[in-house]
Amino acid sequence: MPKTHICDPALFDIDLSGKTIIVTGANSGIGRITTEQLLKQGAHVILACRRTEEAEKVLNEFDSVQGTGTVLRLDLGDLSSVREFVKKFKEQFSELHVLVNNAGVMATDFQQTKDGFEMQIGVNHFGHFLLTELLLDVLKSSTPSRIVTVSSCFHDVAMGKKGDIDLNDINFEKRKYHQWTSYAQSKLANLLHSKELSKRLEGTGVSAVSVHPGWVRTNLAKNSMPLWVQNYIMRPFSGLIGMIEPWEGAQTSLHCILAPDVPKYSGKYFSQFGIYSNKSFNKGGWPMESPNPKANDAKLAHDLYELSQKMVELTSVKSSD
Repeated sequence: MPKTHICDPALFDIDLSGKTIIVTGANSGIGRITTEQLLKQGAHVILACRRTEEAEKVLNEFDSVQGTGTVLRLDLGDLSSVREFVKKFKEQFSELHVLVNNAGVMATDFQQTKDGFEMQIGVNHFGHFLLTELLLDVLKSSTPSRIVTVSSCFHDVAMGKKGDIDLNDINFEKRKYHQWTSYAQSKLANLLHSKELSKRLEGTGVSAVSVHPGWVRTNLAKNSMPLWVQNYIMRPFSGLIGMIEPWEGAQTSLHCILAPDVPKYSGKYFSQFGIYSNKSFNKGGWPMESPNPKANDAKLAHDLYELSQKMVELTSVKSSD
């Protein structure tokens, strides 16, 4: 089994006082762990969550934190909610130093978001795409700043389904829907979004990276197996099959949030160990190249960005090159 990548402990001594950070899906899984660590280091963290009561409860459970937190409602499956979140954020805050696009869904049955997008591409990509676009002005005025987007090794191959993006049928309106084909598409979109963002933000002081957190024992697996199987039956064997705990799963995100050298790798993909089509990539890397040729397709990244702007009803933003 490959070795788990762990942050340099010195990163957890960095004083984040005066830093404002948004974490989507901050109430559970690696989002919760990430949030707690950032609060311990003195940051002000906005917990961007759909279930605000649960987020408030989680925030009150954190111990020994130096920073402060604010809960704001965000439903990534509803673009009007994304716009309302940004409006409320800008009313309360004038700076944003890190945006962590962490929330997501996995392997859902076919469903549609409020705006008619297929659920996985809608929540995992389009919701975060609009959120990021609407916050770019604040990120640019708060430099140096970072955008960290959670992708997955399943952008390469997800349960036998190769990662690709069908720009002509991104919402599965014509082709047959498969939950893992959809998930792979959405996670590839996350990676390509970061790559294209990096190009468009060159010279602004805003960096963008994507991460694979590992196969983490969280509620994300609820659509692919009963959680009691994951949490009880499989738990004694989790280390042998490559499943890691949320603290380990948060390491890649925390590295990309905190490590001082990350901005020079803007556009890159940072991976915990994982399962790739080429086993030589399974050890991961901070950063590493993806074995999926589509993940390195600059035209696909550009075209996805342009399509995404149209889908979420934004005007075109010109590339810097």
